[in-house]
Amino acid sequence: MVFPFFSFISNSFRFFSRHFPLNLNCQLNCKREEPTHSEDLNSRASSSSNAPHGGDHEGGDKRPKGNAYEVFLNFRGIDTRKNFTDYLYTSLTDAGIQVFRDDNELRVSEEIGPELLCNITQSTISISIISENYISSKWCLHELVQMLKCKRSKGQIVLPIFYKVEHSQVRHPIGRWREAIDAHKKNMEEMVVKEWEEALKEVSFLKGWESEKIDNGYLILQQNIV
Repeated sequence: MVFPFFSFISNSFRFFSRHFPLNLNCQLNCKREEPTHSEDLNSRASSSSNAPHGGDHEGGDKRPKGNAYEVFLNFRGIDTRKNFTDYLYTSLTDAGIQVFRDDNELRVSEEIGPELLCNITQSTISISIISENYISSKWCLHELVQMLKCKRSKGQIVLPIFYKVEHSQVRHPIGRWREAIDAHKKNMEEMVVKEWEEALKEVSFLKGWESEKIDNGYLILQQNIV
């Protein structure tokens, strides 16, 4: 059974692609700006030859030849990889939309490698699937920060899907989410964790979709894509 959400979002992306075509001259090697203090984690990744996202990026979807991805999926694998995210990915790709979904479960490095950063930067739209264990993933949070930077700097569209979590939980973490943030503070730089918290608050204010309405087959569209 295909959720009405997936049919709707596929049609929305087809409409978007027709009216806002991608630049087919996008290059594989992204030009990166000089890193600021808050981007130091990402700049150091370029010197790491062991990071799973470097080089040919084993485990992830292959980059389309000649242009960037249309959609970047940001999600917590243990929560949604084999269910919601898989359905969404299949629905979008079946509609002819080029989607990047990271299939690499294991992380050698805690930093975003240059290839993954490039995939985020050159995507037209980023979809963040925020689920119960999202907060415990440094990778999800690193990606979210980069997505929002692209939103501010180049107008990238960021669409949040709150999967079995409330907006308020993301905006003002309590319980397990607060515990996860406190745990991050013990082994990450204070400025990095602060940036994550600000990113979570920012994305919680974006219009998107709620899982209960999706799962029940009733979609109330709150995001104007154009």
